[in-house]
Amino acid sequence: MPEELYDVVIIGSGPAGLQAAINAVRKKATVLVLGRPERSSLYKAHIENYLCVDGVREGVELLAMGLDQIQRFGAEYSPEDVLHVEHASDTFAVRVESGRNIKSRSLIFATGTSRKKLKVKGEKELAGKGVSYCVDCDANFYRQAKVVVVGNESAAVDGALTLLGYASEVHLVARELGVSKELQKKLSDSGVTVHSGTWVAEIVGETGVQAVLLEDGTRLEVEGIFIELGAKGALELATSIAVQLDSETFTHIECNKKQETNITGVYAAGDIAGHPYQMAKAVGEGCVAGWEAANYALKQKRSEG
Repeated sequence: MPEELYDVVIIGSGPAGLQAAINAVRKKATVLVLGRPERSSLYKAHIENYLCVDGVREGVELLAMGLDQIQRFGAEYSPEDVLHVEHASDTFAVRVESGRNIKSRSLIFATGTSRKKLKVKGEKELAGKGVSYCVDCDANFYRQAKVVVVGNESAAVDGALTLLGYASEVHLVARELGVSKELQKKLSDSGVTVHSGTWVAEIVGETGVQAVLLEDGTRLEVEGIFIELGAKGALELATSIAVQLDSETFTHIECNKKQETNITGVYAAGDIAGHPYQMAKAVGEGCVAGWEAANYALKQKRSEG
């Protein structure tokens, strides 16, 4: 296949990637966005706490509008996964499913993070119908409801404590909590009901979550379950070209206020760049990353003469 050279290639088609595309293409850079919007955590989310959005909007609707917008502005979009990235001289080679020979003067990682799944009966069927992977995103939809959080680490404990401010009843299911003494004490002093030494066996419901069955035989009558197993970022592509990760958890890409990573010409935005996992933060970082990546790429192009 012939070589395709872009100024900016954006890996990820969620809110960070789409906003990056808008800003980059408005700088007259050639832009390619790669990724599937259904992989975005926004896809099955409900948005009501975003500036100028009135009422509750469906994430899938917002993503569709964004994809239409970037293409109208002149960006190219291809709904396929990236398999490999290489850094060669002043360009980056991007290998995708279709086998296209793509090169770019700059890269933006806006892949978000992949939420780990429980892989139990009912999880897939009820995703977005009572099954959530983000307490910060969806807690407000469970006011005065009974909910379960499942997970062994700090994300699960923090999520359960946060939900106390919304839900009428909060359960935490964990095989063995691996958290600090300070967080453990907060949990012990809270109103969260802890089910330790067990795990979720099944999520029950037809049109929405009705109950959660545990491996020890307990049945919890709840309206929602938050799966907080920690977020595994799509970091393999970044680390293959020596992009630096955060030094504490190694789950996010390190970048500065210009969204620059330690590798010249490589930027990151959105969930992949760290907490909080919010659309507002993703859009803001995408704006900066798109602007900076385009400026860098266009400067490189001029120097090529």
